Amino acid sequence: MSDRASPRTQDEFVARRRADWDALAELLARDKPLHRLAPDEIARFGALYRVTCADLVHAQGAGYTSELLGYLDGLAARAHNLLYAAPPHRLGAAWDLVARDFPRTLRKNLRFFALGSALFFGPLLVCGALTLTQPSFAAHILSHDMLDRMAEMYSHGLEGRDEGTDSAMAGFYVFNNVGIAFRCFATGALLGLGSAFFLLYNGIVLGTVIGHVIASGHGRNILTFVCTHGTFELTAIAVAGGAGLQMGYALIDTAGRTRLGSLRAQARDLAVLVLGAGIMLVIAAGLEAFWSPSSIPAPVKWSAAAIFTVLLVLYFALAGRRRAAP
Repeated sequence: MSDRASPRTQDEFVARRRADWDALAELLARDKPLHRLAPDEIARFGALYRVTCADLVHAQGAGYTSELLGYLDGLAARAHNLLYAAPPHRLGAAWDLVARDFPRTLRKNLRFFALGSALFFGPLLVCGALTLTQPSFAAHILSHDMLDRMAEMYSHGLEGRDEGTDSAMAGFYVFNNVGIAFRCFATGALLGLGSAFFLLYNGIVLGTVIGHVIASGHGRNILTFVCTHGTFELTAIAVAGGAGLQMGYALIDTAGRTRLGSLRAQARDLAVLVLGAGIMLVIAAGLEAFWSPSSIPAPVKWSAAAIFTVLLVLYFALAGRRRAAP
């Protein structure tokens, strides 16, 4: 026990400050996360924490007893842990991401999404058209064996599969689709060049395959298979690729920051875009595994594809917009 301070001086200090310490201890005793307190209680908690820290510093400087220092140190430590605890996990956060954050962030960074879409869908359409008009073109992109396998795969009608196969294929599609989108995004760290390459590459390969299968006389089968889940899958790849281009651009145009600082400034938007694209890919995988190969009539699948496309456009254009103040 320290004897440097006058007991009377310490007693006066404790008497004067005890009410605030007790008030802070009472708030801590509720054992509730800080965000569950009332707004006025949160503000009061912050003020009490600050004055308790100041009291601890004063007590240390004045040489008060170790018992008092230990009490104040423990009180301040408990308040610190509550104030700086990790944010709580909320189911509502997932809804906020889907309903508001994802479409808002996509609109905010629309130029990168547009560029990613152009780099992906442009080669897809061009290579598809070239394969249809010049059958020899496909052999310059893919091997004859692969082209023959693709044509054979879609030479039969869509008659459905057993449930076990559908479930296994769902896992495969998630792994495959997320892998493609991840490469389109993550390689944006190479100043955006990696994202541009993978967008072009996937667009060229997909366009060539679709064009070759159509030229082989099985266009109805492949287009009916792709039409519904492709709405989500292909759009998600463009979103992920656009996010990769955005990351690369942040490393080039740093706006006066360090490259790490510039990347950190874009981190939240990039995370929201990647998570949103991931959700779309999971939806696409479910459709691709259970809906697309089923024996449901083609007109029903095309109608569903049209509805999903319209809803997706409206979602990106309107979801998360704030109402104008009256």
